[in-house]
Amino acid sequence: MADAAERMKTMRERRRSRGLRELRLVVPDDRSEAVRREIAAQSARLDPQDEEEAMAWIEAVSEFDNDASG
Repeated sequence: MADAAERMKTMRERRRSRGLRELRLVVPDDRSEAVRREIAAQSARLDPQDEEEAMAWIEAVSEFDNDASG
């Protein structure tokens, strides 16, 4: 049996041949208390008016999905 590195290489080659590529994301760990505090602090600094405008825009542009039938 091929070792783990060889199996991963083969898997990546198969994916590339199908037009796919691997993407790795590194994101803050929300299980960390420090990260949770920072998220809370950033959320507290948000301007409610700006957030309402953003939500209104999101709702407006997403409505076209409901009218796709014509």
